[in-house]
Amino acid sequence: MKKASFSVHKQSDEALPEIIAIVPIKNDVVFPQLILPLEITGEGLIKAINEAIAKNEFIGIVALRYDIDLPEPTDFYEVGTAAKIVKVSEATSGNIKILIEGVARIKVTEYTQTAPYYKARVEELRVFTEKTETVDVLVQGVITLFKLSAMLGKTLPKDVVSMIDTINNPSVLADLTAIYLELPVSEKQKLLEMIDPKKRLRVVFQYLNKEIQLTEVREKINEEVAKEMSKTQREYFLREQLRAIQKELGQDDPHMEEINKLEEKIQEAKMPKEVEMVAVKELERLRDINPASAEYPVSRTYLDYLINIPWNKGTIDNLEISQAAQILDEDHYGLEKVKARILEFLSVCKLKEKLKGPILCFCGPPGTGKTSLGKSIARALGRKFIRISLGGIRDEAEIRGHRRTYVGALPGRIIQEICRAGSNNPVFMLDEIDKIGDDFRGDPASSLLEVLDPEQNFSFVDHYIDVAFDLSHVLFITTANILDTVHTALRDRMEVLYLPGYSEDEKLRIAYQFLIPKQLRENGLEDQPVTFQNQSVYKIIREHTREAGLRNLEREIASICRKVAKEIVAGEQITNEIRPEIVEKFLGPRKFFYQVAEEEDRIGVAIGLAWTETGGDIIFVEASRMKGEKELTLTGQLGEVMQESAIAALSYVRSNAKRLGIDENFYNTSDIHIHVPSGAIPKDGPSAGIAMCMALISLLTERRAKREVALTGEITLTGNVLPVGGVKEKVLAAIRAGVKAIVLPAKNKDDYEEIDKEIRNKIQCSYIQKVDDAIDLVLIQKS
Repeated sequence: MKKASFSVHKQSDEALPEIIAIVPIKNDVVFPQLILPLEITGEGLIKAINEAIAKNEFIGIVALRYDIDLPEPTDFYEVGTAAKIVKVSEATSGNIKILIEGVARIKVTEYTQTAPYYKARVEELRVFTEKTETVDVLVQGVITLFKLSAMLGKTLPKDVVSMIDTINNPSVLADLTAIYLELPVSEKQKLLEMIDPKKRLRVVFQYLNKEIQLTEVREKINEEVAKEMSKTQREYFLREQLRAIQKELGQDDPHMEEINKLEEKIQEAKMPKEVEMVAVKELERLRDINPASAEYPVSRTYLDYLINIPWNKGTIDNLEISQAAQILDEDHYGLEKVKARILEFLSVCKLKEKLKGPILCFCGPPGTGKTSLGKSIARALGRKFIRISLGGIRDEAEIRGHRRTYVGALPGRIIQEICRAGSNNPVFMLDEIDKIGDDFRGDPASSLLEVLDPEQNFSFVDHYIDVAFDLSHVLFITTANILDTVHTALRDRMEVLYLPGYSEDEKLRIAYQFLIPKQLRENGLEDQPVTFQNQSVYKIIREHTREAGLRNLEREIASICRKVAKEIVAGEQITNEIRPEIVEKFLGPRKFFYQVAEEEDRIGVAIGLAWTETGGDIIFVEASRMKGEKELTLTGQLGEVMQESAIAALSYVRSNAKRLGIDENFYNTSDIHIHVPSGAIPKDGPSAGIAMCMALISLLTERRAKREVALTGEITLTGNVLPVGGVKEKVLAAIRAGVKAIVLPAKNKDDYEEIDKEIRNKIQCSYIQKVDDAIDLVLIQKS
């Protein structure tokens, strides 16, 4: 507040005019009886002041609701104070300084003039004080608290404390006290608008009481801080003296030097306050331990980890969407959904400063680029990249760390890797999450529930560190070949992005864009004009690999590059162009055969589509009939679900035999044998149900099954065909095998249409809802 005084002498009985000039003030409220200096700027207001001085008139002092330079009438409070100008203390061309004395409360009823200054019609708000016992008690209470506030160090003019005992008017006392309260303008305005002195005294009493309580608390805190500072300074001086004595005696203590260095590192580490308290406590403990003791290195190692953890060190994200998109496109072909998700994450980061890291799970066959995609994401974001493999981990301590009571205890892999990275916001890849073990040593998958939950991992506690570390800044990415073996609760915490595999054309483009240049570099051929023909790459893809990913394709290309390198070193004639016949020469005869195109239409043999961990594949379902007594034989390493599908297919055929044109008693004198070749490979799943049903119908109706049509779908006893998963993998497998048409459940139509049009154009697709819908699509009519 500006320097002010308070007048308690009897006010003039001069009548208040009906219309007076209005002077707005910012960040303050003028009360009656208050003498206050004001600085007036602006031609209009200076004119109003000069006219009021010349005519010895009142002016109205009204507070502004907002701190603005050009106020409108709506920006003024309605209640203000009529004041007399006591004197002009200083005047210049641009402003004027005056001393005013508040006279009475007024209420503005109407503004009659807005230029060059405001004039308004006002009415005086008269204050009537009724002397009661309650008022007397409030007066004494306010006086007592006001004096106590002054005793506790409140800054007040010298004469105010002595003056307050002479004030008998409750309204004047309330206004005097309100002037020196540390309140915002809005609260002081409320006090000005209170006409009833009793109510005003009660509010002032509450404010004074609260202010005294806060002052006492503040004093207590200051005393405690001063006491602590004194103790700290004393310890510092004593240590300095001890160090000086040791130096004079030539006895520099290496142990104390090490302790001092650790103390400096703790201060530089910028740990959270609660962690710093733990570190300081451990340091004090370490100070008292003999360096030769076995406990010393345990405590020292623990302190080193606390210091090296990047509590507040992180990298700044690259939030340029176009640049990130370019990096992702440079490193990976296709994978549009995954790239779009990463760009969405970057976009949200740009709009929202703190974002809890999403938990992405890349699921797909081996060699589809899951791990390398994590590296690309880190490069696109400009973050550090960390990768740990969870395959075969069985001990919970690998994730959460060991208790420090164990010999050789260490933090878990999560904290260890973050320490190595030196950043609290890396891209952290947890590879092979579907291959975590589980035994008597603990359940690592359950330990990951906290790590991979954005609602919990902001306070992850490693057993070794034993203090909370914030993992919410980390972008966790997990990879898996299949999700069936992943803990259900763990799977629920992750956003799954499927990488289904690549078509032949995609593999060709990836080979030219990434694999061939990479292998030429790695085998020292970057300066040699070695080129691969398209047909050569197709030959490698079709005849020497059978996979959804790219690993074997890269191996075969690397094998060719090595043989060219050998020619160069041996001084032989160099093969500069890799043609199809060169592929056969370097890689040998073809390793894989696709039998579909070479097979004949046969009775009792249907082609099914299966999903495997390494992508999709085709399977032949063979059915045969022989004399016997109602026995069903299933061979080919079929799992329980697949065996049930075969039983359901047979039951459907038997229950619908008459309608299908089959002898209803065929099973009474027959045995049925269903076999799925490649018997050494375990097979399971319900999607072969429709293929088994078609094989049985073909066998019993003696209608040949088309060799170029493959089916997939789960069947029910009522003949419904249910949807299945892994549609893209199965479609790619069918194309690789030379299948010309596929039959899918009708409810898988959306899954099929999500596949690239380029792939769909290579194969014909039909949809079925019932088993009967597939009969004419698959079986050839008898001639």
